Amino acid sequence: MTQTLPIAPWRVFAVEVRAVRRLSPSFVRVTFTGPDLDRFADNGYDQRIKLALPLPGQQGVRLPEGPDWYRRWRALPDHLRHPIRTYTVRAVRPHLAEVDVDLVLHGDGGPASRWAHAARPGDEIAILGPDSRYTGDHGGIEFRPPSTGRLLLAGDETAAPAIGAILERLPLDAAGRALIEVPTAEDALPLVAPPGVEVTWLARGAGGYGSRLVPAVVAAAADLVEGPAPAAAGPVADVDVDAEILWEVPDPVPAAPVYAWLAGEAGVIRTLRRHLVGERGLDRRTVAFMGYWRLGRADAA
Repeated sequence: MTQTLPIAPWRVFAVEVRAVRRLSPSFVRVTFTGPDLDRFADNGYDQRIKLALPLPGQQGVRLPEGPDWYRRWRALPDHLRHPIRTYTVRAVRPHLAEVDVDLVLHGDGGPASRWAHAARPGDEIAILGPDSRYTGDHGGIEFRPPSTGRLLLAGDETAAPAIGAILERLPLDAAGRALIEVPTAEDALPLVAPPGVEVTWLARGAGGYGSRLVPAVVAAAADLVEGPAPAAAGPVADVDVDAEILWEVPDPVPAAPVYAWLAGEAGVIRTLRRHLVGERGLDRRTVAFMGYWRLGRADAA
């Protein structure tokens, strides 16, 4: 008798590029399709996925199979190990077997940037994403606000797709601020948000990462927190972002006047963490901090 394996929260989807749309100087939207994408779970918010990219000079992606595939992938020699990078789902259309992913066009020459610049319809890759047949929590969503309170969403261009997807799923009575730092003014994209959430695009131009975002978050926090700053939940231990991943996501989140979600370059996010928790005194159980990437370091799968 054939034994039916249990359905796992995540699976590998073999996909190909259906369309590529340049949204701005720094953003490109890639629409993927595949025979099983009707089973891709539409969870919304900041749902993380992983893209497995082709090796140089090759078409398609073939990852190790089985529950220990990641260990075996890590053990492969560099020339046989497909690059894997983490992104956020921008949109899911199960009835069309389509998934949209917005990619940032960096000039760093990394494998993801090279692939994004050259992506064409018909190109084959693999997506590691949530399986809609699984009835539990898929994981990979860090936006967990309480039912009350105002919101503070902030990040750089790497967080823009997640912020856009979060805004689209918010209830109509949601209120707060969304701050997005991007390389140029032309990178400001149209977003759907509740009327009570003010969205601000911050073009840094020749400034460094965080040069516009940090002062904007400081000002927004002072505006959102009415009266004296609440007492901090405890001492704030610093994080060496060159040696550790800055990733603090509270769960559960208690009721609070403000819930903050911040993602982007790890050094900038560390600065914002110090201010919001250490100086403004926000309860660290109501603030999610995520270092999506670190300046000068390659992305780790």
